[in-house]
Amino acid sequence: MDACVAYALEHNLQLNDFEFTSDAGMENYRQSIRNLLPVVNANSNYTVNSGRAEDPNTGTFVVQDFFSNNYSLQSNIDLFQGFQKINSIKASKFLYKAAKEESLQQKYLLAFRVMQAFNTIRFSEGLVAIANEQLEVSKTNYRLVEKQIELGLMAGADLYEAKSTLLSDELNLTQSENQLAAAKLVLIQEMNLENTSNIEIIPDIDQVTETETAPKMESDSIYTVAREFLPLIKAQELRAQAAKKQVGVARGNLYPSLSLFAGIGTGYFETFRDSLGNTLPFREQFRDNTSRFYGLSLNVPISNGWSARSRVKQAKIEKLRQENNLEVQEQVLFQTIQQLVQEYNSLVVEVEQSDQNMEAQRMAFTIAQKRYEKGMINGIELFTAKNLFASAQNENLQVRLRSEVNKSTLDFYSGLPVFDIN
Repeated sequence: MDACVAYALEHNLQLNDFEFTSDAGMENYRQSIRNLLPVVNANSNYTVNSGRAEDPNTGTFVVQDFFSNNYSLQSNIDLFQGFQKINSIKASKFLYKAAKEESLQQKYLLAFRVMQAFNTIRFSEGLVAIANEQLEVSKTNYRLVEKQIELGLMAGADLYEAKSTLLSDELNLTQSENQLAAAKLVLIQEMNLENTSNIEIIPDIDQVTETETAPKMESDSIYTVAREFLPLIKAQELRAQAAKKQVGVARGNLYPSLSLFAGIGTGYFETFRDSLGNTLPFREQFRDNTSRFYGLSLNVPISNGWSARSRVKQAKIEKLRQENNLEVQEQVLFQTIQQLVQEYNSLVVEVEQSDQNMEAQRMAFTIAQKRYEKGMINGIELFTAKNLFASAQNENLQVRLRSEVNKSTLDFYSGLPVFDIN
């Protein structure tokens, strides 16, 4: 099963989407840090004026065609913005970590689906084995009835009963094989195996099945462990923390903001001429027309239609929603563990009783088989005993596999390495 899980984790396409979401969260976090850096922009333009236009040299309007070329470089940096950028960095970091936890959660869910599909194949293979066993018994009985009829010890009607049982077991075997093929297809699809329609599994036989060795399970202790490491809970906890920081971001809009700006600019104008009427050279104009500026900008929010305070209220509501979702997830986790522990305790008893019932039905069928061979019972009574034994086998197989899956699930919530997932 470990090999199946590892292959599924590597080739399942749905996991890629969560990985992309995690990568996008990382980039958002990095960009929130880069937003602390100064903003630098360069600008250049080439303008041709035709007709009546302002002469940049004299400031008067002239009617002539001329062109100008401007260059500028400016920068600004936020000195104070109500701690919006700091809170935004923290929020984006929490969201990035939450995306990573959700990606890990999807891996665990895929591993559980593979485990379920794997054990469904084991169950179906068990049904096929039981059906084959029952079919061999029916074939043996059919041949026995044929010989008994030849010896005159049985009537012809007994052959029809044996034939009916034989055909019924053949149909049961076909249905079990079809069920096994469907179960294998589910595992193949979960693993995203290509160019194959069949798979052979090797079950792990090192399972605790004895009632005496079954460890005691406590809901509270298991929940305490699961609460600390389960990705689903950690992701929601991180989202709640991110929502708290988003409230700080929204509050930042209520405070004044202060920024520092600076820049340099120059230009080339066709109307800049010397005393002889020649346009001054580009290099000379580029040097002489240079201007610099710097300053501070203060923005004080006074009235913006109450939108800033409305965003604060919306952020607070989102924070409460995320915190409530966290409590819901914790409640669901605790209830799930409670149900698993209750099922575990029930299955411990069911496995023992199912073993005893199967052995009892096995003995009853063995006795019925011997009595049938001696002509002491008819085919219907043998068919009933055989069906009861087969039903007990099926129930025992199902209970044992349910117990294994239940135990593995509880081991997972207890923090044990059920799946090899990094």
